[in-house]
Amino acid sequence: MTSRREFLKAGAALAAVAAAVPHQAFAQAAAPVAVFAPSPGKWRNFEVVTTLDVAPVDGKAGPAQAWVPLPSYTAADWFKPGESTWKTNAATAKVEKDPHYGAEMLHLVWAEGEASPTVEIVSKFSTRDRATDFSKPSTPAPLSAEERAAFLKATDLIPVDGIVKATSDKITAGKTSDVEKTRAIYEWVVENTYRNAATRGCGTGDVASLLASGNLGGKCADLNALFVGLVRAAGIPARDLYGIRVAPSAFGYKSLGANSPTISKAQHCRAEVWLDGFGWVATDPADVRKVVLEEPPGKNPMDDAKVLAARKALFGSWEGNWLAYNDGHDIALPGSNGPKLGFLMYPQAEVASLRHDCLDPDTFKYTIKASEISA
Repeated sequence: MTSRREFLKAGAALAAVAAAVPHQAFAQAAAPVAVFAPSPGKWRNFEVVTTLDVAPVDGKAGPAQAWVPLPSYTAADWFKPGESTWKTNAATAKVEKDPHYGAEMLHLVWAEGEASPTVEIVSKFSTRDRATDFSKPSTPAPLSAEERAAFLKATDLIPVDGIVKATSDKITAGKTSDVEKTRAIYEWVVENTYRNAATRGCGTGDVASLLASGNLGGKCADLNALFVGLVRAAGIPARDLYGIRVAPSAFGYKSLGANSPTISKAQHCRAEVWLDGFGWVATDPADVRKVVLEEPPGKNPMDDAKVLAARKALFGSWEGNWLAYNDGHDIALPGSNGPKLGFLMYPQAEVASLRHDCLDPDTFKYTIKASEISA
């Protein structure tokens, strides 16, 4: 057992060391080094079960239909969607595909008078960590002219002219290569935005309104869409990927993983940029701001070790504990007269032509659960 005298003696020695070295160096030596360094490795296999029990909207019953995103994004080096199967009492259940982005969804229509519209969807997929080594350029297959145009163009909520273009030009002034420009935009978003805990869901992704307001707070669908818009405005292809976290972080970051098998509110979008010599590169400035706000103990300073580690890693890498549904924007739901969606990341449903609040799974009702499975 350590005596009080030994304890005080040890404390005095520690104070002497602190006085003898620069403060920053001592802090680094005293604190455990934060590690967040995803790199390509073993593939992991997951199963996600989405269950809908569609309730009346505002107490009004009537004909019901629903649209549930399915894993439809494919990347040979880090994400492979598997089979999706379902059990339902719907009169029809059909996989529909967005004509512009290829985003897939299961469209269900229940017979009028069905008292308990329900469906259970089981989706399987494989994924792994990814990382880009910027010291080793390669020769990836180039984007086609059609692909490049698609990932440079504006969407309804992500313009690439006006205030977005002006902001992008200021950030990238003096930068020459696409890597330099993209990194400058990434660092600017990290420095100048913040995660707003009061934002519902993942945000709306209305980039021009965000910039015009001067209040750059939001969540991933706002902050990563801002990043994508600024990058596109600089003439560099970029895209949002919409999905959901399915497992805890292997690096111990509570804020960067799903910490329960029930993931109904674990939706998260990420971003990619196309860089010549590297191909599609993973980025996620929004998650840096999530670490700042939410990583225990919370409200961390920008020079916190965990923030610094995440900030470094999330330009070029991300962790394979996440399902990618699609990269779609401006999604029109087939069979609906309601408004288009800025993105498809949540289950959607309508009853008597009234659309459910997709951000309220308990009222809707839906649950999403994830588990890691053997191959």
